[in-house]
This record gives sequence, C-alpha cells and structure tokens, in this order.
Amino acid sequence: MKKVHIGIIAGVIFLGIVTVLSIASRNKNHKGVVSEIASLKKAERAFNNGQFLKAGALYQGVMETIEDIGKLKEVQKRVEEINMKIILSPITDECSTEYKVKYGDALIKIAKKFKTTVGLIKRANNLTSSTIRPNQKLKINTCKFSVVVDKSQNLLFLKRKGEVVKTYIVATGKDNSTPVGTFYIDPNKLIKPTWYKTGAVIPPDSPENILGSRWMGLRGADDGEGEIEGYGIHGTTQPNELGKQITLGCIRMKNEDVEELFDIIPIGTEVIIVD
Repeated sequence: MKKVHIGIIAGVIFLGIVTVLSIASRNKNHKGVVSEIASLKKAERAFNNGQFLKAGALYQGVMETIEDIGKLKEVQKRVEEINMKIILSPITDECSTEYKVKYGDALIKIAKKFKTTVGLIKRANNLTSSTIRPNQKLKINTCKFSVVVDKSQNLLFLKRKGEVVKTYIVATGKDNSTPVGTFYIDPNKLIKPTWYKTGAVIPPDSPENILGSRWMGLRGADDGEGEIEGYGIHGTTQPNELGKQITLGCIRMKNEDVEELFDIIPIGTEVIIVD
C-alpha cells in the first residue's frame, strides 16, 4: 500500500514539474514574441524618421530571432531597402568616407582613386551633373562590391564586404546556356547599347533591341581562359519574362535595376555564376 502511495505522490510531483516547465516555456515564448514585436516597432519608427543606420541595426537584430519564414522575408526585404537608401545617399557608414574636393579634381579622377564609379558618386551625393568645386565634400564608397547570380532561382545578389545588400530578379539562359564560373565586369560597359544580332544592327531606342538601357560585358577570370565573349548583364524590353530561363545566355534585368547596378559596380567587379 505504501508503494502505491509513493507511486501516486511521485506521479503528482512529476506532473507538477511538467506543468511548471510548460508554463515557463509558454511565458518565455510569449516574452520573446512581445520583444520581437517591440523591436520591429522601434525599427519601423526609426525607418520612418529617416534614421536608416539605426533602423538597419534594429532589423538585423530582429532577423536573428524570427522563426516565421514569411515574416523573415518581409524583414529581409526591408533591410535591403535600407541598404540601398544608405548606399545611394549622403549617409556615411563603415563602407564610406567623406572626401574634400581638391583643385584639379574631377569625378572620374576621384572614382579611379577609390575604385568606384562616377555614377555611384553622383547618386550618393545627389549630383545632377559632373561639375564639382574645390572644398566640396563628397561621400565616397570604400568597400568592395561583388555579384552572385543563381541560375536555379533566377536571382542576382549584389554583395558588399561579402554580405548581400540587395537581391534582383533576373532572367538567365534557356537550356542552361548561361555559363557558370567566376567572371569579371570588363571595360565594355555601355549606356544605351546597340544590339549587333546576326544579319542586323538594332539601334538603342528600337523596341526590338532586347539589351535594354545598359550593357555590362563579362570576361573570364584569366586572360584567354574561361573567355565568354558576347555574354553580359543587360536590361530588357520584356520585363514580364524576368524570373525565367529564357535568354540566349545573357543575364537580363529590369531596366531601372540594371541602371542602378551599372552605377554601383565598377569595371573589374567579380561576378560568380552558379547553377
């Protein structure tokens, strides 16, 4: 009889412990959700107030705790939006510096010195022309950009210091015709490119010119080795086909996207293409 009583008591104690642990777990989860919601509100408030550096840090912190995939994608999209607002504005961060224009300076000279582009300098400083004056202060990017193209997802990832700062939807080659490997943006960067197709020359403004508003040619990692002449990243006159494997091998982007990327990445930027 004593054994029965002992067993009952032990069972009650066990159930009590389980109940306490269950309540503690629920309370912990509840506190985690409350903390997550509070952090998201703080981040959104900072974003709406134009405090993009603060908002970005808050969102990054929340991303480490979010378990819901849908919510995580939403936050990631917001982080990328913040990244571009910082990159394409006068806001300085760990990847930029303030440069005081000297006598004899020109944007192309400054861009070459810092291994960036005239387009990015103009965008980041809200310049409408290439005219600059001595002692003018300019924000200059100092970190290295790179590009990764994932053919399986038809996505292009712009990276800075090895971290993704923006994701673009692209179109890649049908029948797996887009080459894979490590390539670089060659000097053949063109605004309003002419399309030299077999048997015809299609001018830049023609609706038949599938290259869109920009062209960035690709070259192999080594001179003469891995050569991919004729392939590049360009715009499109058919944005409804983005997200598909439908091109002749090139990487197509929405015109406004390729114009943005064109201004950001300099000649020599690494481009890795994977299956």
